[in-house]
Amino acid sequence: MSQTPQEHTPDPAASAPGAAPVALVSGATRGIGRQIAAQLARRGMTALVGARDAAAGERAAAEIRDAGGRAHAVVLDVTDAASVAAARAWIADRFDRLDVLVNNAGIAGDMAGQAPGSADPDVVRAVFDTNVFGAVALTEAVWDLLLRAPAARIVNVSSDVGSLTQALDPGHYLSRLPGFLAYGPSKTALNAITVQYAKALAGHGVLVNAAVPGACDTDLTRGTGMPAPRTAAQGAEVAVRLATLPEGGPTGGCFGEDREVPW
Repeated sequence: MSQTPQEHTPDPAASAPGAAPVALVSGATRGIGRQIAAQLARRGMTALVGARDAAAGERAAAEIRDAGGRAHAVVLDVTDAASVAAARAWIADRFDRLDVLVNNAGIAGDMAGQAPGSADPDVVRAVFDTNVFGAVALTEAVWDLLLRAPAARIVNVSSDVGSLTQALDPGHYLSRLPGFLAYGPSKTALNAITVQYAKALAGHGVLVNAAVPGACDTDLTRGTGMPAPRTAAQGAEVAVRLATLPEGGPTGGCFGEDREVPW
């Protein structure tokens, strides 16, 4: 019988002093998450490819390994408490720590169900369940593993549409978009959570920031009808930079490719 991604034989060297840093990326089988995992692996980290589908996760991890990186698939559905707990247990058993957490898993939801005045609360709830509560659930689950790392980093993948300042700025193109109640507000909430985690972890050497990849051509954006001129690889670079910040780097901020994004 073939092994599932969470049945790897434990590797004592994986948690030994001097072992490669370990990075977990949720929603990492495609798009920006897939590129984040690959880029972190190229930087010498062991990339844990969080995937709801085991086969898709293993394919993505195998591609990273074929390119010369270290990678393992980890079955992970951030909206399922049992899945989150199992992923945490596997990481603890194999590595005993987590150096980087990238909360990338996210959905756009049915845009037709997000318009103010005709919104479907179930659509809004589903988007928040993944984009906000999923990030909280995963962060809480691996909290102790992050504290075991010498200098852990948390990156929450946000969006320009989560910026209230930009949404209300008459000179910014986002202010001219129609209102919608799920995706953008979920990223606003994720930004707020980023600040709270940064405050809580400030005394532990853990840097926590939100990454704004910009409008990237991915499966998520193709359903929104918005222009997306950037590639997933370009968008991933923002999160990778924040995941590899040196000691004394910023925390509690929201950053794009070349700017700090206003709240």
